[in-house]
Amino acid sequence: MNRTLIETVRIIDGRAPLWPLHMDRLTRSCAALEVTRPNLVEPRGGPDRVIRFEITSGAVQVLDRPVAGVEPIHLICSPAPHRGYRHKTANRAWLQAARSSAVVLGADDAMLFTESGVLVEGSRWAVGWWEGQSLCFPPLALGGLPSVARGRLAEITRGGIQSAELSASAIHTRTLLACNAARGVVPVGLVDGTPSMQNRQTLAVQSRFWNRPSA
Repeated sequence: MNRTLIETVRIIDGRAPLWPLHMDRLTRSCAALEVTRPNLVEPRGGPDRVIRFEITSGAVQVLDRPVAGVEPIHLICSPAPHRGYRHKTANRAWLQAARSSAVVLGADDAMLFTESGVLVEGSRWAVGWWEGQSLCFPPLALGGLPSVARGRLAEITRGGIQSAELSASAIHTRTLLACNAARGVVPVGLVDGTPSMQNRQTLAVQSRFWNRPSA
């Protein structure tokens, strides 16, 4: 098993707004996988960017990349079943294969489901949906990643987020949103090539996502 852990951290205005959430997840994963937790210092300063930490016991590699946009994305339903991804490790070949298959079809990412057809997550995005005023995400018990972005939405959404199941057959009947710790919240514009319903609440949480009190 590859025990290289990954944390992908967004820098905005010289700060890492989601740093505490990243460190909480990293601490849990290091304990679960018996990886020595490094003493990381919150990155500060410099341009807006994404920093990728690759962590193994006794070593940390740091890589930078530019920030991508927040335009609505196109998701497809992957036929490949979700295999379980409870920790953000470098063991991602099967996730990358699902995404590559989506890109070939003109999409941005693939949504993966359980063998019984229940949504778990995208290969690069946590995927949620609105039920009235409630923002829902798949239960983590299905084996999806404890997403930092999902954790942030739990902080800023009135009443928190709800845990619920959504079947592939019902995907087109919901207003979806996607989120990750590099790009924040983005609307889902297309699902399997069909325009997806939109909800102003997505734009509301998108505007609050990166806001944190000044240090």
